[in-house]
Amino acid sequence: MSDWNTRLEVKLGGRTITPITNFSPSFNVPHTVVHSLEEDGVGYVRQPFTFTFTLTIPAIAAAVADLTELAVTGGEFSIAVAEKQGTDWTFSSMKFSRCVVSATQPSTVTVDGAPQATFTCMALNVGVED
Repeated sequence: MSDWNTRLEVKLGGRTITPITNFSPSFNVPHTVVHSLEEDGVGYVRQPFTFTFTLTIPAIAAAVADLTELAVTGGEFSIAVAEKQGTDWTFSSMKFSRCVVSATQPSTVTVDGAPQATFTCMALNVGVED
């Protein structure tokens, strides 16, 4: 049975500012089919990839203010897997760097539980190590 002692964290300037509660990535690599006068589908042109994601963090510390400031100023941050102990992930590290915020949506405050803030973001550089 896996021992889940790892988590995704938002890093700003090399320091962890918050753990991530929910992470939903979306990867898109568009292709355009090339046709000629003699034949259809003779090849394709690969377009640049886009990597977007939404992340949800607890809205209980300065992290929400930090990420909101990054959204307003266009600042960049990174996301990394923090492996505390164990070998429960199939890769040793995952890094989304040069991330920018494109939209944010805070949740309503409830009596039971901490409020959450959801950020829609894009990563300009994605890497994984085995």
